[in-house]
Amino acid sequence: MDFSWLTDPFYQKALWTGFVNTLWLVAVSAVCGFALAVVFAVTRLRGPRPLAMLVTGVTTVVRGTPLLVQLFFFYDGVGRLLPEIPGVRESLVWPLLRDPFFYGALTFTLSVGAYTGEVLRGALLSVPEGELAAGRAFGLKRWQILYRLWLPRAIQMCLPTLTGELILLLKSVPLVSTIALMDLLKAANMVRDETFLVYEPLLLIAGIYLALTLVLTSVMRLIEQRFP
Repeated sequence: MDFSWLTDPFYQKALWTGFVNTLWLVAVSAVCGFALAVVFAVTRLRGPRPLAMLVTGVTTVVRGTPLLVQLFFFYDGVGRLLPEIPGVRESLVWPLLRDPFFYGALTFTLSVGAYTGEVLRGALLSVPEGELAAGRAFGLKRWQILYRLWLPRAIQMCLPTLTGELILLLKSVPLVSTIALMDLLKAANMVRDETFLVYEPLLLIAGIYLALTLVLTSVMRLIEQRFP
């Protein structure tokens, strides 16, 4: 095993950039995706029928198509169509729309929203109706019941599943190595292409992903134990 390439500043910078981008992708996609999941779940259960049908359609498409295809659709498809719209290149959002990080985060956010939304919907349906009735008896309004009673109870019930979804998100991040975004796998591929070392770079990033998975699992277990 030859890990002498780790002393090269160029490879160190590539690995560090890939590591930081990986963490940012997971953080942004997890937070935005969970917020979207709440909207999806509540809309399907309590929203107007047209909106519920729209959410059902989006969820079905996202869950029924490969994540890599979705990533290519947004990056190579939408990303190339947007510049053709008059005024987009001169707009304030153009730096964001030309950034591959945006398309990676958008793809993962939709994926998390669709999958976690179904998990949350099942958890919301599992909350005993008597608990919601008790909230109404205390004079709580519908939105108060949602964010103070119904949603926290549902999250508590599905936390182990949410942990699994978070780990799946982390392990999906290497897909962005197929677009113009530096991540750990892309950095490893650079090392492989330039040094002809096959196993060492892959073993390194596998160890990093394993360590990140263990950290995420430990954090989520602490949250499960302390969740009210």
